[in-house]
Order: sequence, then structure tokens, then C-alpha cells
Amino acid sequence: MIIFAQYQYLWLLLLVPLAPVIYALVRRLRRRRLLRFGDDALVEALMPSWSSSKGWVRIILFDLAFAFFVVGIARPQIGAKLTEHETKGSEIMIVLDVSNSMLAQDYSPSRLERAKLAISRIVDKLQEDRVGLIVFAGSSFVQLPITTDYVSAKMFLNSINTSSVPIQGTAMGEAINTAIKSFSAQSDKSRAIIVITDGENHEDDPVEAAAQAADLGIKVYTVGVGSTEGQPIRKDGDLMKDKDGNIVVSRLDEEILKEVAEAGGGAYVHAGNEEFGLNPIIEDLRKLEDETYQSLVFEEYDEQYMYFFGMALFLLLLEMLVGERRAKRRLFE
Repeated sequence: MIIFAQYQYLWLLLLVPLAPVIYALVRRLRRRRLLRFGDDALVEALMPSWSSSKGWVRIILFDLAFAFFVVGIARPQIGAKLTEHETKGSEIMIVLDVSNSMLAQDYSPSRLERAKLAISRIVDKLQEDRVGLIVFAGSSFVQLPITTDYVSAKMFLNSINTSSVPIQGTAMGEAINTAIKSFSAQSDKSRAIIVITDGENHEDDPVEAAAQAADLGIKVYTVGVGSTEGQPIRKDGDLMKDKDGNIVVSRLDEEILKEVAEAGGGAYVHAGNEEFGLNPIIEDLRKLEDETYQSLVFEEYDEQYMYFFGMALFLLLLEMLVGERRAKRRLFE
């Protein structure tokens, strides 16, 4: 497989088709000026050594040289191999509520979208920490296993919606237990779970699950999303209603989230509209002792740019040797 370390330079290849076009226009203008001196036969007789075909050969050689040069500065690389890589940091499992109540719009554009944006910004600030993502509603599952691949983390994050978990509800305890099982086998101290939810209609015992996590040395933080006054839930443009036809209003349950955080040895933060609340938690996690992780990564690519530069130089020298005059038919007169 071939990759380009500076792939942005490949955009310059769009200039390659322009050279023949510009050359053709220049030749056409030149021909018009020459025809002022007479007809084609007369002009050709006045310039017996000039070759029109060699001009095209030169521009094609120059164009090919430019293309090889562009590919060269894009730094093509091949031959990656699997090597062991050591990193130091913490392991953070983010547990995100995707139940219908997260569609309430007391945050813009909704609780869920605002939470996803905050998580994305936090991922941008991570360095060598490992992050995983769990989504839950009536059940939970691992959306992204623990990793340092932040690009993939953001891709998986963008794909999350309330349909990610088919069973509705708020099984927070199950989600915490899923997070406990999802840490890597290498980790045993610098571990934390961040639960982002409105805490409403919990169906199990999240406090007990958080206490079990604390017993294993895992801190549990909770981020409350929503307002205590409540907000209607709008899905597919319509307000959600219960079986009696009443509009469903979702309210933040801060008490249960505070209890979970206390049992998990972490802290509770009420997400604000401006600063969502994850930054103070991340700063607290920075105080944990860094763990050393071993992972296998592809690296040590072989650079190939010199071959493309060499080909570009060869074509330029060949273009200079071609010239624009016709070759003499006889070596000696």
C-alpha cells in the first residue's frame, strides 16, 4: 500500500492538464501573427528548420516532469511494518445516553447533539490518553473500543443518534457495568468513566454499579444534561406524547447523578450551555498517575520521493535536449 505524507500537494496535479491547453493557445496566437507575413507555404519556406511536432513533444515532457515532481513533494511512502509502540496516559470510557429524552431542545440544537459536540472537543485535546465510547438507552453496547485513534473516535461519534440503541429507556447501571468490562487488560489504575445523561427514568441501580467501579479503582463522573424545569421532546418535527395523548416533558434528575458520582468516587457536573462541563473533569483526570500501554502500530514507512524527483529531472533534461528545430537529414553537407 502506498500513502502520501504530504497529500495536500496532490492538488497541484490539477494544473497538469492546463499546460497543453495554454501551449495550444500560445501556438494559435503565434500562428496568427506569422500569417500576417503571408500564406502557410510562404511562412513554412521562411522557417525551414522549425518543427511544430517537437514543440508538442517538449510540452508533454515538461508536463510529465511536473507531475512526477508534484508526486515527489507529496512524499509517497510504502512498506509499513507492525511495531510495538509505548504510550503513557489514562483510559477514559465515555458513556453517552441516546434515549429519546436526549432530543429535548433545552440545549441547541438538542441535548444529544450538544453532548456530541462537547465530546468531540474533548477528544481534540487528548494526547496519549486512550478513549472508548459506549451508548445506552434501554440497553448498552460498545460503540468504540478503547483506543488512541482519535480520528475514528470522532467518526463513530458523528454517527450516533437515538436509533443507535433500539430499546428505549435509561439503563444507566447496565451502561456503567459495560464500561467496567471494556477497559483494556493492561490498565489497572488510571481509569475513569464519564456518564453523560439526563438521568431520567433509570431502570436499574446505577449507584451500586458505580460503587463496584470504585472498588476496582475506577472513578465515575456524571454530567447532567438538561434543565430541572423540563423541556418537551421533539422527534421528527413532532412533539412526543404519552399513551394518554399528553406531551412528554423531560426533566433532569440531578439527585441520582450526584449519588452515582459520589458512589463512584468522582464528581457531578451540570452541563452548561457555554461550557458543557467536561473540561473540569478532564483536568481532574490529568492528576491521575499515567499508565504505560503497549500497542502495535504500523510505522517506519520507506520514502519513495527520490525516485519521482529523479524521473522529473530526467524528463526535464530530455525536454531541454529535444529543442524545437528539425533534425538534419545529413550529418555532412
